[in-house]
Amino acid sequence: MIEDKVVFQCEENLTLASVAGFVQKSSQYRSTVYLIINGRRANAKSMLGVMSLGIENGSEIEINADGDDAELAVKELSAYLNNPKV
Repeated sequence: MIEDKVVFQCEENLTLASVAGFVQKSSQYRSTVYLIINGRRANAKSMLGVMSLGIENGSEIEINADGDDAELAVKELSAYLNNPKV
């Protein structure tokens, strides 16, 4: 299992679109990917699951991935959360 922690940095008016982009990006990997915030875990490939975490600007997020492309998934998803592009 590969892990990383990031702080989500995004303008408030772009948060929902950034989360949707993150879910879409997460779905490109074969590995299972989870986000953890304050002890709550959600499947990173599920829009509803990710939204249920209540991600806000400044949230500390742990990313866990397990599978063939886990290292690449964590690297690229961490970079995205550090600088979301909509």
